Order: sequence, then structure tokens, then C-alpha cells
Amino acid sequence: MKLSITAKVRLWILAVFLVAITAGTYVYPVIFNTPAGWFNKVTGQHIGIKPTDFRLGLDLQGGTHLVYQADVSKIAAGERSSAIDGVRDVIERRVNAFGVSEPLIQTSGSGDNYRVVVELAGVKDVDQAIKMIGETPLLEFKTEGVAQPLTAQEKKDLAKYNTDAKKKAQAILKTVLNSPLDQFATIAKEKSEDPGSAANGGDLGFVARGVFVPEVDQTIFDDLKPGEISRQLVESSYGWHIIYKVAEREQDGQKQVQASHILIRKKVESDIRPVDAWQTTALGGKQLQRAQVVFDPNVGTPTVSLQFDNEGSKLFEELTTANVGKTIGIFLDNQPISTPTVNEPISGGQAVISGNFSLPEAKLLAQRLNAGALPVPITLISQQTVGASLGADSLNRSLFAGMIGLLAVSLFMLLYYRLPGLIAVIALIIYSCLVLTIFKFFHITLTLAGIAGFILSIGMAVDANVLIFERMMEELRRGRDLLSATNEGFHRAWPSIRDSNVCTLITCSILFWFSTSLVKGFALTLTIGVIVSMFTAVTISRNLLRGMLTPRMDKWYFLFHRPKPVATDKPQA
Repeated sequence: MKLSITAKVRLWILAVFLVAITAGTYVYPVIFNTPAGWFNKVTGQHIGIKPTDFRLGLDLQGGTHLVYQADVSKIAAGERSSAIDGVRDVIERRVNAFGVSEPLIQTSGSGDNYRVVVELAGVKDVDQAIKMIGETPLLEFKTEGVAQPLTAQEKKDLAKYNTDAKKKAQAILKTVLNSPLDQFATIAKEKSEDPGSAANGGDLGFVARGVFVPEVDQTIFDDLKPGEISRQLVESSYGWHIIYKVAEREQDGQKQVQASHILIRKKVESDIRPVDAWQTTALGGKQLQRAQVVFDPNVGTPTVSLQFDNEGSKLFEELTTANVGKTIGIFLDNQPISTPTVNEPISGGQAVISGNFSLPEAKLLAQRLNAGALPVPITLISQQTVGASLGADSLNRSLFAGMIGLLAVSLFMLLYYRLPGLIAVIALIIYSCLVLTIFKFFHITLTLAGIAGFILSIGMAVDANVLIFERMMEELRRGRDLLSATNEGFHRAWPSIRDSNVCTLITCSILFWFSTSLVKGFALTLTIGVIVSMFTAVTISRNLLRGMLTPRMDKWYFLFHRPKPVATDKPQA
């Protein structure tokens, strides 16, 4: 059965009203939950819509204020400003996907002192705020540390210290050998330099072979009998030992020995000139292009594949070429997560992190790295919960003012345009339900600037209806019937509506891409409002009018604010 135009229009109107009712119920669920509550009491059912709140900005509901100190000591002076901008961009991407959460992120500083200030709306739990920002992963590639040779004087001082230490050990040995066995523990407490056993009188407990260094193992298991003390110093890499074998036993088929010792420590070169286990390289998260989870083809365990940019690919190839046969450490937040050995130079800029990850751990690591590896490390130095700068009272006043404005506009449209004005008011209500649904469903943060953008879009929606209705009135004054005047009015008004709204959308795009986060909120809400208003003002208003027009309506002149036509009136082209 082929539907007439009127039947199609009415079905379309029915669909629009169903969508509008659904949207209104989502925005204000009490519309559904109130009757549902009565139904639940009668039937014992549990139906209803779970209420969800709009996300409000820091100026309306308060939030969390965080201050981070950036460590730029390893960044060249000329690159520090751009590095801090990179930190800001990374944090903003983490807490403000597509710019809808509206954090306020500011950077300041110069020289060696740079700070990043983060304000997050609605987050009153500081720990939660830090979690939102993430653990700020710092990805680094490090090579094995290289020991620096001692100077001649340092070597001389080292030899003298160890000579004196050995003389001290020999003197203590002489004292021990001339004292009763039960005095060994007392002497150990006073003289031993072993922090692990001195407080216990040198007692090492029962141990199996292989626990201590070979020199001590040889003495307590092979050279001494229970109750004997070594009559010579036992030298190891730790220093000089005086050993007392207390007892021995069999435990689970294995020989165990209880011993005590007195240790006089010696110094080695690393005590004078410590060697960094790892040395930082120029390759890090700054050059990371992409991270993804892949599976080891041999054992099937999840790993994280890293792809570097052109600069990183070159650095990685140079790094692996210079360290064939050596270990390269992959560090995340200063913690080693993988220390692979380089078998051959690697080109192409791709590395694999294998750290015995579970699949969720590998996914989380890839997610954190993709969210943005920080160009420089940052440290949280201040955290506090802040109250709303405008507060609930300001929000209520703003909403009340918006309602008054909406009612005033609706009253004007009804009095001046009459039936078309009523259609415009209905379309405006549908528009409001649709836009608020979008705000709520996509969790768009509403600040006062965003609310201003929404209210401005309401005015633009009404403005489009005014253009349409004025064009329609012109056609009615020329003597056209209602249907043709309505179609012609919408047709002639559309170019003006389209061009003005396109100009507004261009301006909103510029504001969104090149302004601060707060202004982005205004641009985003205005953009959504303009797009939806074009749909409601042109499509919904038009079809509502067409659905209500009947031949009898053509005689009800007062409903359309037009004079009664005279017999001589003729349609004009």
C-alpha cells in the first residue's frame, strides 16, 4: 500500500515525537520513574531508568588542583619550552579525550624551574585525580655502566686502607684465640663490621653448602671441626673473616653447618668511585610513535612492540650497533622492565619489551605508552581539593535565567506568529531534549561558558524559525495557499539559514582548535547546538506544519497572522 504524502509526514512526526520523548526521559528520568514506581509497587517488578548526572566544570562543582614540577635538567635550554608543551599535551590527552572534559592545564617557568598546573572538575578525591592523569610513564633506554679508572692517589689511598684493615683483623684474631670460646659472641658484637650478623654475636645460623662465598664455605665445611676457630684470617671479596664453627647436623639428607664469624671489611674500587649500573641514552619516550601488544611466536606470551619515529629509528640502530653482545635496559618510570641482550644491530626502529607480562598488564603498558610518554619526568609537589568558584547558587541562577529567556521567547513566538509560533516552540523543546541528551550521553563537561554556548544556540534556532516564518508570511500575503506558502517559505529561507550557520560553525572550529580548554567548551556546545538547531528548525518545524495543514486550515487566517485575501488577489510568480 502506497502512503500519501500526508500519511508519510504524520508517520515521520510520530517517529520524531517518540525520539523526543525518549531523549526527554533520558535527560529527566523522573518522567518515567514516577509512574514506574507505582507500577513496581502493584506488580512487584523492578523497572526504571538509572539517573545519571550532567558533568559539570570546575567553576560549577569544584574539583582537584594539582601542581607538578618538571625536571628539565637533561633537556637542552633551547628545547625546554617545547618539552613542557609536550608534557601539557600528554596530560590533556589523558584527561580530556577529544576536548570534552575541559581540564584547565597551564604551564609556567623558565630556566631550570618549570611547573604544570592541572585543574580537574568534579574530582574531589586527590588520589583519583592523580589516577586520572595516569602514572606519567617515562620510557628510557639505558646501556651498561662503564667503570672509570682510579687516579694514582686513589689507588694509593685504597691500598693503605686495606693494609690497615688487615692489620686490624689480625689483632682481633689474636684476641679471639687468646680468649675463651664463650667470649667469641661478645667480641663479634664489638668488632665485627658485618651489619647482618654483628648484633647477633656473629651467628650465621645453620646453612647448607653454597650459601656463602667459596672461601667461607671451604672453611666451615672442610677445614674446621665443630668447636674450632680458624687460626688464620679467611680472605674473601668482602674482607677478612674470623670463623668459629659451632656445630653441624644432617637435615633432609643434607649436611648443614652452624657458624659464627667476625668480618673486617675491605674496600674495592667501586667503593671509591661508584659505577652506575646503567647509563642513560638519547633514546626514550620522546621518539616513541606507537606501542601495541603482540604475542611471542615461540612461546605465545604477550609482549609490547614499540615503533619509533625517524629520529628514534636512527638512534635505536646506533644503540644496538654499539652494544652487540651487551645488555640494554628498557626502563619505565626508572624501573627496569626488560633487559635484553643485543645479538645483532637492529634497523627499522622496532623494539620488543618482554617482561613476563600477563595480557592485561601488556595491554595496560601499551595503553599508557600510547597515551603519551612524557618528554620529561614530572613530580607532584602540591595537591588540594578546591571548591566551586561560582557554586551551586550561580548554577541555579544561570539555569533560572535561561528558563526565563526560553519562556519569554516562546511567549513572543506564540503571540506574534500564532500557530507557526506554537510549532516553533514545540521544535525548540525537541531541540533542547536532543542537545541535552547529547551532552549527557557523551559526558560533555558543562561550564558556564558551555552553558552560554548552548543558550546562544537556542537563540539561533529561534532566529532560523523567524526567517522561515517571515518568508512564509510574505508568500501568504501574495495570495498563495498555506501548503505552497509553507514550502516556498522554507525553500527561500534555507540559503540564509545555511550560510549563517556555516559561518558560525567555521568560527567554532577555529575556537576549538586554536584556543584554551575553557573556550573549547563554549565552541563545542555551540557547534552541537547549531547542528541540531538546523535540523529542528528546518526539518522538524516544516514537517510539523505540513502535518497540521488541512483544507479547512486555509480559512483560519488568524492562526497564521495574515489578512483575509480579497477576490482580486492572485498568486504571483
